[in-house]
Amino acid sequence: MATLLSYLETAWLIILVVLFFNVMIFVHELGHFLAGKWRGAYIDRFQIWFGKPIWQKKIGGVQWGLGWIPAGGFVSLPQLADMQSIEGEAEIPADLKPLKPLDKVIIAAAGPFFSLLLAYVFAVIVWGVGKPVSELPTTTIGYIPANSPAAEAGLLPGDTIRAIDGQKVDKWMGNMEGVRELVALSEHEKINFTVERKNEDGTLATLTIACGYKLPETKWWQRGGMRQVGIIPSAPAIVGKVTPGSPAEKAGLTPGQHIIALNGQPVYSPSAISVASAEGKPMQLTLTTPGTEGSTTVSITPAIPTNWQGKEGAYPLLGINWANSMDADLGLTHPSPQSQVSQSLKWMGDTIAKVAAPGSSVSMEHLSGPVGIGNYLFQMLQSENGWRLILWFAVVLNVNLAVLNILPLPIVDGGHVVLGTAEIILRRPVSGKILEVVQTGFFFIILAFFLFVTFKDVGDMVGSDSETDKLPAPQFSGK
Repeated sequence: MATLLSYLETAWLIILVVLFFNVMIFVHELGHFLAGKWRGAYIDRFQIWFGKPIWQKKIGGVQWGLGWIPAGGFVSLPQLADMQSIEGEAEIPADLKPLKPLDKVIIAAAGPFFSLLLAYVFAVIVWGVGKPVSELPTTTIGYIPANSPAAEAGLLPGDTIRAIDGQKVDKWMGNMEGVRELVALSEHEKINFTVERKNEDGTLATLTIACGYKLPETKWWQRGGMRQVGIIPSAPAIVGKVTPGSPAEKAGLTPGQHIIALNGQPVYSPSAISVASAEGKPMQLTLTTPGTEGSTTVSITPAIPTNWQGKEGAYPLLGINWANSMDADLGLTHPSPQSQVSQSLKWMGDTIAKVAAPGSSVSMEHLSGPVGIGNYLFQMLQSENGWRLILWFAVVLNVNLAVLNILPLPIVDGGHVVLGTAEIILRRPVSGKILEVVQTGFFFIILAFFLFVTFKDVGDMVGSDSETDKLPAPQFSGK
């Protein structure tokens, strides 16, 4: 029964994601439709999704339909441009007169304009209900793996990062301005970290350290990895659940205790303890307990869980689930509608700039299509404040939809705006045959790119599970 409910919940979330996309498409195309009605244009069809309709109905002289290819939508306006090779044959009246160039510009621009309006509608809602804070407000390094670029460069746990490549930073992640994003989007062979380090006498020293990077290995069907240097943010090592019969329970560890030192060295992240325990060597943990003064030190030796014995990928554990999490609820923020739209425009501009930058590791393959975006929305819906995140993400998506469609490229709305403007200037339309060839060719270029990013989207979703991921929940015998 539980499995059935899980499947039903998953199906419902998928339906919500599809409906979300269709609302965006419908509003965008509604802009063209209403503008066409206003300017007296002949409208043959209003269709969501491409391909042969799986449902259609004629209302008020317009055929409304749903195509079988779940990507985009269109309003068939034969007077705007001949798109029959892409949208299919249209029923064109014999006495149909051409549109004025200004009408063509207005109708073409109406789609992106409505998408932008929808972005502001969602932004106003987000302003009222709030957006979950997704930033991690720390720039202190918690853990650095051995042999990582950061370790080789001389960065240390406890260092506080103040700037990366000269750009000030005040959070670990968020708004493409955190430590993680600035490292991933860097454009030089060496990444310059400006850090504050505490000296033995308690004073602070400011250092600039040049650090290399690595690109994580991925399978050929996945996107290439983004730049990493091997640093993990600081977080308190607070004991959460203790597994029964585990070394942690035998050593007397209890939930809520704070581990402040490992073998006499300060602990800035639970990762330091988890990595050390995997070696299976005896450890000295210094702990503080809420409600008591001072600290205590315990000796503990990690062990392989009983139900992991003989399994590939098994390693020793302490038997601790950490209480702290980077995904903890940090509250809500209420950004103004304009700041949301402006931030979305900035993200889009920064992304395009990084794709075009010769020294960047970001390329066209790192852009997402409907499948990748849909998967992202699906994950959002599973979180506690998923509906708030969806509302915020709707602002980003609609701004992107408006900007991408207003670009002066064939097929998209911006191309029609350019054609209409050119007709106003030249006082004659562009040749229909030339236009059809250009639009059809560009359509197949867009289709090829769409298939490429969709392939990568699916590849990232499939992933490659490690042997560790296949291990069951650890259990200890208790003896």
